[in-house]
Amino acid sequence: MPVKNINQARGSATGRPIMVLLDLLGKRWTLRIMWELRDRPLTFRDLQKQCGDISPTTLNSRLRELRDFEIISHDTGGYSYTALGAELGAQMTELDNWSRKWAGELND
Repeated sequence: MPVKNINQARGSATGRPIMVLLDLLGKRWTLRIMWELRDRPLTFRDLQKQCGDISPTTLNSRLRELRDFEIISHDTGGYSYTALGAELGAQMTELDNWSRKWAGELND
């Protein structure tokens, strides 16, 4: 399957990888899908259940995009992170930790 053009991102003419990544992650449901895959592979139905009211069409679209960018893969066990996806997932966990600290300081 061909990888999407890494130089294209909504709202950015620079084509910087960070802009492409933020564009991808900023699409509705993408972060939720990534978050649900953080602990184990999930089938399409399991992902749909974990994500609540996501439509099958939207889930299919987001999974295709994440596969195109080699963030996730699919096999008989379901959808799971690739090596690059696991690195991104670890960064998301660190960002979650930071956000909890930040929220705590804002509430002081």
